[in-house]
Amino acid sequence: MGLMTFLRNRAGYILVFAIGFAIVAFLVGDAINVGKPFWSANQKVVGSIDGNDINIDEFGPKVDQGVNQMKQQYGGSANAQMTAMAVDQAWNAELAKVLLTKEYDRLGLTISEDELLDLLQGQNPSPLIKQYFSNPQTGQLDRATLMNFLKSKEPQALQQSNMLQEEIKNQALQTKYSNLIRNSVYVTSLEATDEYNNRNKLANFKYVSLDYASVPDKSVKLTDADYSEYYDQNKARFNNPQETRAFEYVTFSISPNKADSLAIKAQVDKIAADFQVAKNDSLFAAINSDVKVPFTYITKGKLDPAVDSAVFSLPAGSFYGPKLSGNSYKIVKVVATRISPDSVKASHILIDPAKVGGEDKAVKLADSLKGLILKGGNFAELAKNYSVDGSKDKGGELGTFARGAMVPEFENAAFDGKTGDIKVVKSQFGYHVIKIEKQIGSSKVAKLAYVEKALAASSKTQAAAYKAASSFLTDAKGNDFNKFAAQKGLKVAVADKVAATQGFAAGLDNPRKLIQDAYAADKGDVLPEIYTMSNAYVVARLTNISPKGILSLADVKKEIEPMVLNAVKAKQLKEKLANAGKGSIDQVAAKVARPVNPVQNVVFANPVIPGVAQENALVGSVFGSQPGKLSAPVQGERGVYVFTVDGFTNPAPIANMFKQKESMLLSLGQRSLGSAFQALQDNAKIKDNRVKFY
Repeated sequence: MGLMTFLRNRAGYILVFAIGFAIVAFLVGDAINVGKPFWSANQKVVGSIDGNDINIDEFGPKVDQGVNQMKQQYGGSANAQMTAMAVDQAWNAELAKVLLTKEYDRLGLTISEDELLDLLQGQNPSPLIKQYFSNPQTGQLDRATLMNFLKSKEPQALQQSNMLQEEIKNQALQTKYSNLIRNSVYVTSLEATDEYNNRNKLANFKYVSLDYASVPDKSVKLTDADYSEYYDQNKARFNNPQETRAFEYVTFSISPNKADSLAIKAQVDKIAADFQVAKNDSLFAAINSDVKVPFTYITKGKLDPAVDSAVFSLPAGSFYGPKLSGNSYKIVKVVATRISPDSVKASHILIDPAKVGGEDKAVKLADSLKGLILKGGNFAELAKNYSVDGSKDKGGELGTFARGAMVPEFENAAFDGKTGDIKVVKSQFGYHVIKIEKQIGSSKVAKLAYVEKALAASSKTQAAAYKAASSFLTDAKGNDFNKFAAQKGLKVAVADKVAATQGFAAGLDNPRKLIQDAYAADKGDVLPEIYTMSNAYVVARLTNISPKGILSLADVKKEIEPMVLNAVKAKQLKEKLANAGKGSIDQVAAKVARPVNPVQNVVFANPVIPGVAQENALVGSVFGSQPGKLSAPVQGERGVYVFTVDGFTNPAPIANMFKQKESMLLSLGQRSLGSAFQALQDNAKIKDNRVKFY
């Protein structure tokens, strides 16, 4: 294990670290230009950043590493969401690499050899060194393992060491750049005082409101002028940071029907009967199960909850199932049970046959070492002299581990033995001389032969659904999509604002190919394929293309209709409140038959009216008004308001101006990093063709 284990476990993390760091450090946004025509780009170019082409041959492995990292982190197999996240991370890392490197060169930022050495081996090493080389039990840096890694001449170790050092340099450069950005931000005493007052000055006021809901929608007739007026006044809201597309679609179910369910139940019953009399349980399970559960001792909590408790309450030799849980049948043979340690503390000496002259010599050496240890030999000294594992510098100590942490051969030896045992086992890493130092806790474990069969549609059901989808696809190309769907009794669903690289879309679990085709189509096109989801076939039509930048009125007209409706209602309600008189707020309330609502202790920085909503315009107007004066009508989010300020309570003077500025600088500094990186993207020439490949 040792160094090879370290490389196996850490390689993906080292390779993709720049991805995560660039995202966190610079809050990388999605302001990337996605556009057409894609066919004009080189067939292998994923994109370009200021003239630097990104080739799929180099980009693809980084995506694969990202997917593998997520699989290790989250478990399970790769899915569309994981892939989309990995693609975005790899792309953002490329953005950071190109754009920030140009900034480093422009500013003259470098990392000297002495700085790098200090970051690798100094008293305050890089966070990466601490992350990868800290002892998991103590949390302290394991300098022996670190030096062993850095000094190794093995080709894989050299490659990983070079990659790690490169990422440490990148991280250090990003830190220097971040500090430059942060140090460019300052806060004046006037700004600090304003911020303090905004969070601490209290306002007490009374208001009367007329809600938009009080005007029936059907009584309002919207005109083109109404839409144009609202659009012109709010144009900044319609800035689209990246191109998106919308499509509508119909689905043809391939979920199992009643006949399919009965057929599967009959099949499962036959499997269960054969399973009960099978001579080789593990082989039978391996052949017949859709889900593979290792044929080894496992702890409670590893199976489907509906099955887990039942199985672990059974004695060895029991048979459970078939049990329908979720979307599959489960059948389990409890082959054996035992009480086993929850965790084990162990040490080992690892012998590599290739380094001692072959298998025979490795076995003899392992047996000899076992004999010496049983006669009182010093395990730690023997580990230091003979082990090829990084743990040799700690006397072979591996710490404490639970089931699932080690390879099966090693785990079985450690958990099946007893404290003080010396065992020799072979694994994929070589021969281990294992000393069981301590076994901790005890609980029931079970060795299970496990069969799971999914409840799936038959080929006949799938063929019928595909035939219906194919017929619809052919006919829909020459018809109104919605009308034709209605004639067929099909419900039309909509996926809106779909970005080119996202791995999801409303109501669809595997939409990547559909999204790719949507980005190669023109508005109004019925997409060319039948798309397969986990439980349905899908036929779709591209309904809208929203380009990057300020969207046109036509693009947002349907979306803004509720807001335009409220804006027109607001004019009517403002007029009604204005005609209610210029006297006191009580007189206005009486004329419009609405109550006077008192509000206490509202601050400018939190413009929420209790029991109503966030009303920025109303609260802003309150803090700009004089006490005792009836306001003009104010258009808000929920309705139109008039108010009277009762008074303000000013806070005590700032006790510590330095701390007030420091707190603001921290927040501004963090935002400034994202703003700086966004500015670099906005001023770069970026062409993104990822949708061609993923």
